Amino acid sequence: MKRLSSRAIAALTNGFLALVVCIVGAVCFIPSVSAATNLEGRVYRKGNCEDGVSLMFNVYWGTEEVYGILDVLDEYGVKSTFFLGGSWADDNVPCVKEIAARGHEIGSHGYFHRDHDKLSLKANTDEIKTSVDFISQAAGVTVTLFAPPSGAYNDDTVTAAESLGLRTVLWSKDTIDWRDKNKADAYRRATQEIEGGDLVLMHPMKHTLEALPEILSYYKEHSLRAITVSENIG
Repeated sequence: MKRLSSRAIAALTNGFLALVVCIVGAVCFIPSVSAATNLEGRVYRKGNCEDGVSLMFNVYWGTEEVYGILDVLDEYGVKSTFFLGGSWADDNVPCVKEIAARGHEIGSHGYFHRDHDKLSLKANTDEIKTSVDFISQAAGVTVTLFAPPSGAYNDDTVTAAESLGLRTVLWSKDTIDWRDKNKADAYRRATQEIEGGDLVLMHPMKHTLEALPEILSYYKEHSLRAITVSENIG
């Protein structure tokens, strides 16, 4: 067998290295999934209003507390955003209509409180659209916001919401009132280091309702307005 000369070996080696460099360079210019989707630029976690704070109520239960919350909000002359679960809304149409009648903003919180990060694009679209269609008809309003249950979402969730004309909203402050059933905790988490633009997540719980007047009083004393999510995120 004829042995390759050192010059031929060097040429083959250089050619192989050049091929590797080309492949690596090409791969570097292929955008990653995170860079291509840029989810964080499409999900709202905080608003832009310098003196506005948004109380956002996620509702799948607590109809009696919802009515109480509406009364407190009226007493303080402020508006909030209610993200309604479709299955709850279906069973509580009069309450849905009352929320709208009192001038509060209504968004979608899905229909069956599913983990949207585990759903396909079609399943996300179907779940969100079903809730939006029902809530829009029941409340007589246009729904423009979607809050994924448990804050669980993926690229398909956001894409599905956008295809339906909705902006996906999370939160900057979480009272965790569904877990820690304590008025003092709800108050502290809704007020501690609060600042303009914050989106405060709450639920219709008895202790949350009890803390609400003190929370709204704190905002007023610190020159913060309670406003809807849409007004806050602009």
